[in-house]
Amino acid sequence: MTKRVTVALALAALLLGGPSRAVAQGGSMPGMTGMGGMDMPGHIVIPKGSLITVADVEFMQGMIAHHAQAIWMSRMAEAHGANPRVLRLANKIDQSQVPEIKIMQGWLRRYNQFAPDTSSWHTMQMPGMLTAAQLKELDAATGVAFDRAFLNLMIQHHNGALKMVADLLDTPLAAQETDTNVFANDVVAAQTAEIGIMQQLLSQLPPG
Repeated sequence: MTKRVTVALALAALLLGGPSRAVAQGGSMPGMTGMGGMDMPGHIVIPKGSLITVADVEFMQGMIAHHAQAIWMSRMAEAHGANPRVLRLANKIDQSQVPEIKIMQGWLRRYNQFAPDTSSWHTMQMPGMLTAAQLKELDAATGVAFDRAFLNLMIQHHNGALKMVADLLDTPLAAQETDTNVFANDVVAAQTAEIGIMQQLLSQLPPG
């Protein structure tokens, strides 16, 4: 599915990241559409003989929305005057989670399940995702105030993803399918490393 993300790789990507790039803000991102904006069906049918469970499907569907909001947040950084290190982290989150959404959509289609598109974060509320008020707070901030709000809110967001994985692994028979298990553990490795980086960046911000 995806190569295992290690803490060292996450740190290297942040510290050695290339030049920052301008990214347009938007809801649904080109090349990342799901299934024509269909409503999320209320009943999940698991193919006979497969190792996947309803919990696996719901995890992948929910994580698409979760990732999509993180990308939206990250694409605010440049326009809101984030400092270079925060901007580099934001770009890393963007660049890593876009392909992960495509992986999750492909996994869902492989098992004949509904694959949400990136606009799904507007209608799905998963653990750690920002409320409308928090998004407004983030959008209103600039400079150091944006850096602080972005880091605090993205830590909240990442902790929500870790809870989603923990809930999945605590569900009987879930995450037994190889790709699901690998992906869930990759999420933990990458986002745990990024939380550590964000906590360090927060400690280095000027008081305010």
